Amino acid sequence: MSGSERLVLRDGVRLVCRDWGGSGHPVLLLHGLAGHAGEWDVLARRLSERFRVVAVDQRGHGASERYPEDVSRAAYIADVVAITERLGLERPVLVGQSLGGHTAMLTAASHPEMVRGLVLVEAGPDGPNPNAPKEIGDWFDSWPTPFPSRAAAAEFFGGGSVGAGWAAGLEEHNGTWHPRFDRDVMVAALAENAQYSFDHEWRQITCSTLVVLAQSSILSEPDVDKMLQQRPATVAMSVPGTSHDLHLERPEVLLTMLLEFLETLT
Repeated sequence: MSGSERLVLRDGVRLVCRDWGGSGHPVLLLHGLAGHAGEWDVLARRLSERFRVVAVDQRGHGASERYPEDVSRAAYIADVVAITERLGLERPVLVGQSLGGHTAMLTAASHPEMVRGLVLVEAGPDGPNPNAPKEIGDWFDSWPTPFPSRAAAAEFFGGGSVGAGWAAGLEEHNGTWHPRFDRDVMVAALAENAQYSFDHEWRQITCSTLVVLAQSSILSEPDVDKMLQQRPATVAMSVPGTSHDLHLERPEVLLTMLLEFLETLT
């Protein structure tokens, strides 16, 4: 691990960022639901050789505020704006995976003047998906927590780089390992995605956009087709042999895609 810890307070909510430094155009990295900033370490280290890179523990996650009262989409957007302003990230490229990509997308739609470019990793307009809160709640309930070790957790999460990435988000208490989030807060954070479609916001985006999909994507082919019909200039790419956590499975492939995309923006 590297990068220095930076703290941003917005309306009393603690937001912890991992600032990797760098002197190029800023890149802000946003993890998915129940994730953490450390998921981006491999990519962030390499990107910081050419860009100013910051990864965020979003509200309710990691070292940031565990029990925020507000987990609306608007709150997550306002956090991104505050971090961008407080850390002096002038017109960053927003890169987000899953729900972090959704946050990045909504930020680009509502603050077009602030965002230089947008990268959605396994993310799109979504919704409505009424079953999502129950499905994610059931998944969290299936975790055999606390885990006796990080190794046991990594095995539960499927092993390999994906298992290690999820296990790295745990914290140790009295010799056992626990999630760094509250289950009910995570479920609540999906409430709006369960109820609404965000196609309108997707159509409002004006910056250059790259969509990176897994071979076994959570986005259906019709959903992707609709995204590209609504915004034909969008570049969409798929990474063979990957699933939803492709940023953990194939970070070197994603890095190549990101660098090629970022070069088009400079």
